[in-house]
Amino acid sequence: MSDEWWRDDTPSGPIPVEGGVRARSQRGDIARTWWSRRFIEALELLGLGGRLERGKRYARAGQVMSMSLSTSIVVAQVQGSRPEPYRVRISVKAFTSDQWFEVEKALAGQALFLAKLLAGEMPQDIERVFGEVGLRLFPDSFQELSMDCSCPDWEVPCKHLAATCYLLAESFDSDPFEILAWRGRSRQELLDNLRGLREDHAEPTDNAEPLGDLLDSFWGAQVTLPTSMPVRGRPDAILDRLPPLRLTVAGRPVVDWLRPAYQTMANEEDT
Repeated sequence: MSDEWWRDDTPSGPIPVEGGVRARSQRGDIARTWWSRRFIEALELLGLGGRLERGKRYARAGQVMSMSLSTSIVVAQVQGSRPEPYRVRISVKAFTSDQWFEVEKALAGQALFLAKLLAGEMPQDIERVFGEVGLRLFPDSFQELSMDCSCPDWEVPCKHLAATCYLLAESFDSDPFEILAWRGRSRQELLDNLRGLREDHAEPTDNAEPLGDLLDSFWGAQVTLPTSMPVRGRPDAILDRLPPLRLTVAGRPVVDWLRPAYQTMANEEDT
């Protein structure tokens, strides 16, 4: 028997990929915005934090060949050490239409939230809005989140899943609406629903005449403006605004000598 039977022919590292999805961050933390960091934090709270780190090298090396997100599911292909790429799936529980309606009603009551969303930002307190209707935006249990990979590694997440999680967080950085789309509400549908709810609750103007009906009479009305005479103050009043002067002339404050001069100058302007 050959003494080489124990040799492992599996390559020691992953097969390099050309044109893969590469993480923008090449050192330190991958997630930049609060909402993408919150997603990573949610995974860590599920006890996945220690195993997530294994995927950073894959994410930064571009080993993820493709990744797509749709309602409730993210699918990806990740190139490992074997010739055939591994199939990765990350699923989250989508909210029902009724649940989204309650969320949208709560969001529509906050003008700042709508302004932030229109600007492409995730409002800082949006998790509180979901919480008020009994929901959580970010998964907090394995009843809401599931992961699987076609690789032989039994740990979850394996490095292929972990790499996909990091790239998913970066995609949330670029477009926070992807988090909401993952939960079942697209950007356009959400914004249209919020606008509609705000219009439904807008206060109508009572007894307001159309502007066009007022144009014909606008220039015809003649209004006599009241006339008023200019109010003239004392010419020496400015002296009272000066700080107290300790200078005296012939035993009298110098201000007393200046007052007649101001009065004389004002009389000359009137003539």
